[in-house]
Amino acid sequence: KIFFCISVCLVCGGGAVGETTNVVQKDAEFDVTYNDTVTSENQTIYAFNHTISRNKTEGVRVTVDVLSQNLKSPILFVVRQQQAVLSFQVPLILRGLYQRKYPYNHVGRTLCQPPTRAISETQHFFIDVSTLSSQGTNYQLRVSRVESFTLQTDKKFSFTASPSQPQYFKYVFPDGVDTVIVKVNSAMNFPCSVMSIQDIQCPVYDLDNNVAFIGMYQTMTKKGAITVQRKDFPSNSFYVVVVVKTEDEACGGPLRFYPLRPDELIDAGNRSKVVDVVVSPAINSEVYVMGMLFCLGIFLSFYLLTLMVACKTPASPYEYGSFADNGSTLSSEAITDSATFTDNNYGYMERSLDSVGRSRQESLSSVEEDDYDTLDDINSDKNIVRTKKFLCVSDLARKDKRVLSKKYQIYFWNIATIAVFYALPVVQLVITYQTVVNVTGNQDICYYNFLCAHPLGALSAFNNILSNLGYVMLGLLFLLIVLKRDIVHNRAMVRNELNALECGIPKHFGLFYAMGTALMMEGLLSACYHVCPNYTNFQFDTSFMYMIAGLCMLKLYQKRHPDINASAYTAYACLAAVIFFSVLGVVFGKDNTVFWIVFSVIHILATLLLSTQLYYMGRWRLDAGVLRRMVYIVYTDCIRQCSGPMYIDRMVLLVMGNIVNWSLAAYGLIERPNDFASYLLAIAICNLLLYFAFYIIMKLRSGEKIKCLPLVCILFTAVVWGFALYFFFQGLSTWQKTPAESREHNRDCILLSFFDDHDIWHFLSSIAMFGSFLVLLTMDDDLDTVQRDKIYVF
Repeated sequence: KIFFCISVCLVCGGGAVGETTNVVQKDAEFDVTYNDTVTSENQTIYAFNHTISRNKTEGVRVTVDVLSQNLKSPILFVVRQQQAVLSFQVPLILRGLYQRKYPYNHVGRTLCQPPTRAISETQHFFIDVSTLSSQGTNYQLRVSRVESFTLQTDKKFSFTASPSQPQYFKYVFPDGVDTVIVKVNSAMNFPCSVMSIQDIQCPVYDLDNNVAFIGMYQTMTKKGAITVQRKDFPSNSFYVVVVVKTEDEACGGPLRFYPLRPDELIDAGNRSKVVDVVVSPAINSEVYVMGMLFCLGIFLSFYLLTLMVACKTPASPYEYGSFADNGSTLSSEAITDSATFTDNNYGYMERSLDSVGRSRQESLSSVEEDDYDTLDDINSDKNIVRTKKFLCVSDLARKDKRVLSKKYQIYFWNIATIAVFYALPVVQLVITYQTVVNVTGNQDICYYNFLCAHPLGALSAFNNILSNLGYVMLGLLFLLIVLKRDIVHNRAMVRNELNALECGIPKHFGLFYAMGTALMMEGLLSACYHVCPNYTNFQFDTSFMYMIAGLCMLKLYQKRHPDINASAYTAYACLAAVIFFSVLGVVFGKDNTVFWIVFSVIHILATLLLSTQLYYMGRWRLDAGVLRRMVYIVYTDCIRQCSGPMYIDRMVLLVMGNIVNWSLAAYGLIERPNDFASYLLAIAICNLLLYFAFYIIMKLRSGEKIKCLPLVCILFTAVVWGFALYFFFQGLSTWQKTPAESREHNRDCILLSFFDDHDIWHFLSSIAMFGSFLVLLTMDDDLDTVQRDKIYVF
């Protein structure tokens, strides 16, 4: 009655300006079409009786058509219910971008159904029809019952929706089910639509301009899915709302032309969409426990396997006291630090192992690398040694071991510091992201695989976070393996074991510690990225991948070039520059010709400078006379006399590296891939694989062998990498597209009903990285008893 009086007062008040308005009330029935006319002088009220039951829920739908054309004033429909009011005008004007206006003459709305406590109850509702137009306007009104208003579990339900005819249906949680997943599918990409999950309360927000006001929502083209938990809905039920948008721009569709006049109405055409809805129970707590135990079990098995291998191998690789090349045992006093690979003597001074042992007991803080690099005679000696046609490891392992140990430990301490300062704000940011998603309900912020996103607490996709545990556990295991080797080596050095002092690849473990730390940080930051994956925080997932690729290349180079490897400060500065370009590429690189030209030029110049540095072993200068020297070399070696390169092997590697990098630069400049971060990572991985393949080939070509353990690691790692890349390229989501387009790639879980393809990529890639690290750690174990002046540099 209150609503009726207010409506009459509003109409009469409006009519006081002109003529008196007549109000006519009619008793109306369901499923009857009423054809009538309305003017500013009369108002029609339709009265309906509706019997509702506590055990059965029926929807009520109001459908209106305006038959008159070129209306100056719309018709206003006000539906007054016992606990709600719904009003809308016809033609219904919906706005798009840039204030575009789309009129709809056919409107259909579902009435909100208030709950009832009685077994059966009759409720009344009224529909008021009015207008301010003095001319008669013809319309049709029909009110019908929606028999299938309640969705059934695991039963597909199909319906049609449009911008002016949104649809929503009710779902009630069955007993014993605490979580369900609502899947909405359509055979049509467009028109773009929105699915929303709202609590059972009035009003229901079911128009394009208000659907985001409450609940959870996401845009969709062909697929949409939202996981709903009972704890979020006190009534143990919710509405599934489907709204078709007025424009397709939000789903990646074309944008309409800009209207010539601000008030111009644009015909939207046919924007009806056929939609299927299925509500299925999600996984229970047992599946969560099984998934966590499975994840822990896989990676704990590597700890057990490592323990078994450690028990079956010798405690020290230096237990043999003889050189492998001559089979004779030499006393520690007879070993000198000479390089006898050629007939010439380059001024090495003999020193006894006793002096070496005593020197290792001194404090590392009293030794600086510059003490051995500033004298002119030392520089002269470097130029002689490092420009020899055939180098051996002893030529590039002349610096004091205490100096190099201190130098390479900085790699570990620097990356540990970087990790702390990088990870803390990342964790804070992703927590904020997740909070925003939970508070606003906007499912378009994060690019999950919504068909396999299992929530836990405040986290929306716990399975994608859990699967990163392998990086952390295997990174820690690698650190323990390196620590064990480091301890064994130090003990051998203290005992002055000749193989530890004068044989094999010089043992420096700082880079290995840095690699293990980087692997652990990759797991942590990848987990942070998957809290809310999107293009703004994708760098969290890739930053330490760049670190790992760079550290692996540095370790490969350090193995046979320990004296001239880059310092930690230089290496991390270069990696910081890479990450800087990664951020620039993500923000500005999309279809930006200037950026791609600048980046390609920098890429090529960096490749040339690094090639020169590697070819001449650092014995060149970048100064004002570099161009003059380049011209002179071209004239003497190519024009005056045609002579081949002095260092054939190095030249082959560098030529191949330049071909690969120039090709990648050309590809980037021509294709301009949207995923710049992955493109940059591909450059790093291609260079790492090229260098690793070259190292293995040259090792075998030099007559060296690969022991059983590293050979097994190489084969195992190659197989695992192959399977890992297969799952990586499945592409379950992509932030290069709109959220709605990304959901077209979503797929169901494939492992234990808990893990999807990307989770398996996490499992396999963490195992493959661990295996790759083991290859780097063990691949030169065959040289532990070979004199360093018999080990080639390549």
